[in-house]
Amino acid sequence: MEATRSFNEVRLYIFLLKAQRIYYPLLAVIAVPVNTVTIGILSRGKCGLSRCVTRYLVAMAAADFLVIILDLILRQIPIAFIVHFLPMLDLPICNVHAVLLHTATDCSIWFTVTFTFDRFVAINWQKLKVKYCTERTAAAVLGTVTVLSCLKNSTWYFTLTEQYAYLNFPWFCAISFEFLESPIWGTVEVLHYFLSPGLPFALILLLNVFTVRHIVAATRVRRRLRAHSGGASPIDPEVVSRRKSIILLFFISWNFILLWAVFLVYTIWFRMWWLGFQSVIIPLFVQEIGFMLQLLSCCTNTSIYTATQTKFREQLKILLQYPIVLIREFNKK
Repeated sequence: MEATRSFNEVRLYIFLLKAQRIYYPLLAVIAVPVNTVTIGILSRGKCGLSRCVTRYLVAMAAADFLVIILDLILRQIPIAFIVHFLPMLDLPICNVHAVLLHTATDCSIWFTVTFTFDRFVAINWQKLKVKYCTERTAAAVLGTVTVLSCLKNSTWYFTLTEQYAYLNFPWFCAISFEFLESPIWGTVEVLHYFLSPGLPFALILLLNVFTVRHIVAATRVRRRLRAHSGGASPIDPEVVSRRKSIILLFFISWNFILLWAVFLVYTIWFRMWWLGFQSVIIPLFVQEIGFMLQLLSCCTNTSIYTATQTKFREQLKILLQYPIVLIREFNKK
């Protein structure tokens, strides 16, 4: 029975490696233009969103775009097609690449958290909303997160070597066994994954719980008041607006949590295994699934905007129709 399970795990692992040769290039072909279009549409400010929300969403799309470049195109695709990228192994810049990649990834994660907190304030604290939910505050928060992410991830420069290894592990640079078995660097790495994305998971869940509780309570009170007023329209614009805001918030938050969960669990387990905590064995194919889902999260936000925001869909249609309009104008001449 044990041998059969191990054989099936190996087969699934090999299947995923082969599938990645199709999945990763296809994801790159889709993700690069999708995130570029998203940044362009949101930057125009014609989606009916406040400038504060627009700034957060543009920052999230830009961070996702950088992750696609640094992780998917410059890391995962070369690993999947290692034979064709052997010259890259001689480039002495892997630790610099790692710093940039992890910084972009942290920005993508924490921008989601700051957006969630902004919406939490906007929905729960109307008085604070006037001062906090502004474009200026959003710029300051996003700038602070970017600087802190750069400082936090500078440790990768010293932990990893300059040489590429391109092994499909949580890191992709050549390392020593002393690093793997070091309690000091092990603690640093576990702390790194606790801060991103462990702590963001907890914060997003907590903020969403409080937000839902507040919305449910406020909606009940509002319905009672409207019922007592008599003759009011059955459609409450305020409730509709809140519902749209919470749908956008929840889609983005839970998209992040669900697609990052596997990667987080496997990465922490892998590090703890090398530190001697070897009570549980997680199959290697789980890691590949984690990588694939994590990278998928970087190109799903556009689908969320399209599904939840009417004006975003309108702007997307205008953009897609623009080449046809140009051709028609050219033919008329």
